[in-house]
Amino acid sequence: MNLESRPAHASERDSVRFRQPTKQDGAAMWQVAKATGGLDMNSPYAYVMVGAYFGDTSVVAERDGAVVGFISGFTIPEHPDTLFVWQVGVHPDHHGAGIATRMLMALLQRPSAADKRYIETTVTPSNAASLGLFNGAARRLGTVCEESGRFGRELFPGEGHEEEIVFRIGPFNNPFAQQGGQ
Repeated sequence: MNLESRPAHASERDSVRFRQPTKQDGAAMWQVAKATGGLDMNSPYAYVMVGAYFGDTSVVAERDGAVVGFISGFTIPEHPDTLFVWQVGVHPDHHGAGIATRMLMALLQRPSAADKRYIETTVTPSNAASLGLFNGAARRLGTVCEESGRFGRELFPGEGHEEEIVFRIGPFNNPFAQQGGQ
C-alpha cells in the first residue's frame, strides 16, 4: 500500500506504544481525563495511585513520549477472573486512531490478565464511544456484552450525573493467554 492510500491516522496508529503506567504517569492521565471533557474527574492523587498500585491492570498509550490515552482498571476482589475497567480516556487530538480498543487488547496480553474471562465496566447511556468500544470488544473476543445492573443517578451527588449501566463481557477464552502473553 502506498502512503497516499493509507488512512489519515495510519502513521499515528504505527507510532503509539502501550505500556504499564507508573505513579509518574498520574499527572498525565489526569490531564487526558480533563481534556476529554466527558469523564468524571478524579483527584490527581487518584491517578497517581492508579499508576502506583493498579499498573498491572491499567495501561497508558504513549506517542512521541507523551501520554495520549489511558485505561484504569482493577481486578474485582470477589471475582479474580474479572477485569473491571474504571475509566477509558483518549485525548481528543487522538480520536479515530483505534487507541481505546488497542489499549484494551494490550491489557489482555499481559501475563497478569492470563486468568481473565470477563471484563466489567459501567457506561452512561449517552456515552456512544464507550458503548461502541465494549460491544466491539465483545465481538472481537467472540462473546457477548450484557447489561447486568445499574448504578442509579440517585447515588451520585450533585446535579446531572446519568445512571451508570453495568456491562459484563464474557465469558471468553483469553486468546492472548494461550499465546503466553506479552
